[in-house]
Amino acid sequence: MPALPYPIGRFHDRSRRRVPFRARRHLTRAIPSGGMKQRRGNQPVRSTPGYSDERDAVLKRLRRIEGQVRGLQRMVEEDTYCIDVLTQVSAATNALQAVALELLDRHLDHCVREAIEHGGAEADDKVAEASAAIARLVRA
Repeated sequence: MPALPYPIGRFHDRSRRRVPFRARRHLTRAIPSGGMKQRRGNQPVRSTPGYSDERDAVLKRLRRIEGQVRGLQRMVEEDTYCIDVLTQVSAATNALQAVALELLDRHLDHCVREAIEHGGAEADDKVAEASAAIARLVRA
């Protein structure tokens, strides 16, 4: 394999333009490391997302999907045959759905189960929230 005309590393991406790591860092901080703040009664409670144990794996999968989408853009720019582009669109869509199902499974196993154990209105809210998420996934 010939040497690439640009270095691959933490300061570069495959689109051959320099992207400082600190410019991409905000993408991994959408969810605070301690989780989202919620309230039970009058006391704030910090809960961790159900996927927090698998956060690195989820981010790795999402970065791989991001690479697939960049490849799609490149294919369209290069006027690639329609069916080849559609095949890659299908692969990226399926990969995103797999991530969504994994996140939903973690949410049900962690967040909803915890809310049901505590009971009350919070449990009803979490079940309704999960049902709405499932409905969105089914429609997609």
